[in-house]
Amino acid sequence: MASKDQTDDGHDRNMPDLGDAIDILTFSQILEMDDSEEDRKFSQSIVYDFFEQAGETFEKMDVALQARDLDELYRLGHFLKGSSATVGLTKVKDSCEKIQRYGKRENVDGSPEPDEELCLSRIKTTLKTVKSEYADAEKTLKDFFNSA
Repeated sequence: MASKDQTDDGHDRNMPDLGDAIDILTFSQILEMDDSEEDRKFSQSIVYDFFEQAGETFEKMDVALQARDLDELYRLGHFLKGSSATVGLTKVKDSCEKIQRYGKRENVDGSPEPDEELCLSRIKTTLKTVKSEYADAEKTLKDFFNSA
């Protein structure tokens, strides 16, 4: 049975619906650091710092892809996977994990993939996807903070 602060599916009634691109439990932990629901400056600064960091990381990924540098793509994928997980961007995190694996010369399941051309091709495709997922999440979060 759901409590009075939860919907029938267990979601907190006080939390906004941010869609499936953002893990509301993770994001709500960031919001809990704010002084109040009316003053979201702290959580907004964390999220907007992430936006800046993600933009810079995508630029570095583009350069590494052009240079065909799988090791750097692995490192950048790992970095962005961690920071996106911290903010709660689940789709971005999952796509970055794929980039990380491909950069490590692995398939999604972790098995070795010796074909570097295939790995680079997969990264190129996944990078397009993750940029789109990121843009959707960024818009959702900016809308949230602008309406708060």
